[in-house]
Amino acid sequence: MARVEEIVPGIYRISTPPGDQFPIGFNQFLIADEKPALIHTGFYQAYDAVRSAVAEVLDPKQLSYIILGHFESDECGGMDRFLAEAPQAVLVASDLGANVNLNRWGCQCPVKGMRDGTTLDLGERQLRFLETPHVHHWDSMMIFEETSRSLFPADLFVQPGDQPPIITEDLTQAMLGLYRGSGIFAHENPVRQAVDRIEKLAPQWFHPMHGGSFSSELASRFYKALRDEPFAYSNVLLGRTIG
Repeated sequence: MARVEEIVPGIYRISTPPGDQFPIGFNQFLIADEKPALIHTGFYQAYDAVRSAVAEVLDPKQLSYIILGHFESDECGGMDRFLAEAPQAVLVASDLGANVNLNRWGCQCPVKGMRDGTTLDLGERQLRFLETPHVHHWDSMMIFEETSRSLFPADLFVQPGDQPPIITEDLTQAMLGLYRGSGIFAHENPVRQAVDRIEKLAPQWFHPMHGGSFSSELASRFYKALRDEPFAYSNVLLGRTIG
């Protein structure tokens, strides 16, 4: 089952709690507008649950955009199934992700690649895209919704466990522990460069793909943790020591 909560007006968090295999929950975000957008699809196997959650807000056939932060199964595993129901929808990825992955994956749907600073109009809302390579994939990007000043940072600012829709406590040590134990970041530098850009952008809301959303009041704790402490890959990959 996937739960649905409206975090800010018109932006809904669809969340699946952690299971036996993963210590993290998985979020998708639905933006209800003239041209509705779904950010992340979840795994292929999660389609029925995510689709049912979308249907609590709007008809999945109405989706105009399916947006992928990077090419990974929890981000886009269900894209084919959503597109089968909404064939007019456009897949949106970073320019690199579109050209290196999606356009060479046998996808028969429209694909739109976004470069840093480009925008997408949903009607009342506008999305701005930030290319953030190596946070944590080569093709990674983040999305900024300008009306609510909401940032969708994918795998940055994650928190393990079954978190509420909005968190107010400092979970930065749990975040760092997850990063060290999983090895998803090869180096701190790309992450810290992204943090500097995000801080200048001054989002009011943060909607990570794993964990709870949080407001700008908590953001400085996350910025500081990522700037001051080590978290990059150091011979540990998903809890296994390598070499």
